[in-house]
Amino acid sequence: MQVKTIFSGFGGQGVLMMGYSFAHGAMSEGYQVTYLPSYGAEVRGGTANCTVSVGDEEIASPIASEPDYVVVMNTPSLYSFQNRMAAGGSLFLNSSIIEARPSRKDIEVYEIPCTEIAEKLDNPRSANIVMMGAFIRKTGIVKPEVYLKSLATVMGGKKQSLVEANSRAFAAGYDLLKH
Repeated sequence: MQVKTIFSGFGGQGVLMMGYSFAHGAMSEGYQVTYLPSYGAEVRGGTANCTVSVGDEEIASPIASEPDYVVVMNTPSLYSFQNRMAAGGSLFLNSSIIEARPSRKDIEVYEIPCTEIAEKLDNPRSANIVMMGAFIRKTGIVKPEVYLKSLATVMGGKKQSLVEANSRAFAAGYDLLKH
């Protein structure tokens, strides 16, 4: 099994954190993992994306020419990555701020209003974690409890209140998509 995912959006949306925490969780599950970040020179507000490859055997290349999953947090990312996806892949779209929809009919699209949900939780910066809840629910690659533990580790053991807020955001996204 080898699965490649691209997480993309503006710098400051937590896109690199999404990929890094997912990679950490997959490693905790015993998978082979590569993490390849990419971002513009301006960082916050510029473009950012990362590719995470997860497999049960050694991964030859971290590049994802035809990713199985793409997570887009903004409109430019939708236009940049929708045509790179493998047929039958899944696209996770931040429907709170992306008005456009993919032109492809051979992919599964999950519209997640993650920015809106994060604002309702009084934690607008957690839109990325809401999205990760939906992503983890649908992909099943990493167990939810493993991902949350990895997220806390990657964030450097921040305040307990932040861990709890992120757990609520994750649960909101996770509960949004039932199997």
